Amino acid sequence: MNKIFKILFSLFFIPFMSTAQTGGSGVYNFLHISNSARTASLGGKNISIYDNDLNSAIQNPALLNEQMNQKVLFNYVNYFAGINLGYAGYAFDFKTYGTVLTGIQYFNYGKFTSADETGIISGNFQAADYAFNIIWAKQLTNQLHAGINLKPVISNYEAYTSIGLVFDIGLSYINKEKEFTASITAVSIGSQLKPYIKGHYEPVSFDLQAGISKKLSHAPFRVHATAQHLNRWNLRYDVPQKVTTVSFAEETDTKPAELLAHFFDNALRHFIVGVELIPIKSFYASLGYNHQQKQEMKLITTGGLSGFSWGFGIKLKRYSVHYGRAIYHSAGASNHFSLLFDLNEFGKKKAVNSNSQKDIIKL
Repeated sequence: MNKIFKILFSLFFIPFMSTAQTGGSGVYNFLHISNSARTASLGGKNISIYDNDLNSAIQNPALLNEQMNQKVLFNYVNYFAGINLGYAGYAFDFKTYGTVLTGIQYFNYGKFTSADETGIISGNFQAADYAFNIIWAKQLTNQLHAGINLKPVISNYEAYTSIGLVFDIGLSYINKEKEFTASITAVSIGSQLKPYIKGHYEPVSFDLQAGISKKLSHAPFRVHATAQHLNRWNLRYDVPQKVTTVSFAEETDTKPAELLAHFFDNALRHFIVGVELIPIKSFYASLGYNHQQKQEMKLITTGGLSGFSWGFGIKLKRYSVHYGRAIYHSAGASNHFSLLFDLNEFGKKKAVNSNSQKDIIKL
């Protein structure tokens, strides 16, 4: 119980000691962009899928488990404007000491043309972000799991380089019999060790998340709900249509219907929902919706399919393939690919072939 208390204390109190930031107001925001095909297809964030998919552990370190032993993961995302991102990782289980996943995440922005203030081109430069992952998880009780993800970060933009140390903490309640998972995760706690500009330290974009997943008992569906930015209520930003001078009386005379609409819109921006259709164990199809993404990326005249995402996965004995497509804007979408290998199954094939050869020799 003492260990559980310490973990709960860290999850609920350390994050609120940090400065609450969202995208655009902190550094290392690439850490919040999912490179997992399955996660992207469910709205971009999911911290409550408990199975043998290594991508679940990247989202929430508490979901790392012994089923992931000897699994290898490769992710690739064809992003926008020539930007590429991906991940490579490997997990191994130490039995009584827990499970460990090591990996590297990259975000390559491509090549840029450099020029001085007069427009004279002086050459080219590159920009990229890297994060190393050292994830450790341990089963505390029959249903309570905890984990931590240590992420050293290297960020380089032309002549500006920053080094940081960030970590995630996760806690999950897992009921295997009812196929129900509830999780809470503190994402990107940390700071810059070396800022881009000497003496100018910037905060790291922190996010407190909670999520649940439930496999329906009598239907081939698994439903997901994830709450994001719980450390900050107001996620709205209204672009002013025009600048006018308003008196105090006019400013406070806001229509109740408008206030109510703003309240519900802001509340929904905190939630991401998704559903998986699982007709057989080796296949799933998924659909997700991210309201914040829709509201921020939609056109003024129409929302279109912004905020929606979909995908599918094929799980075989030795490997599995996943694809996800996230629709950000009417102008385009991102394509996510994930490939997982089970080295345990490849080892079994080698052992079977070896035994067969011995039998032939005996004959």
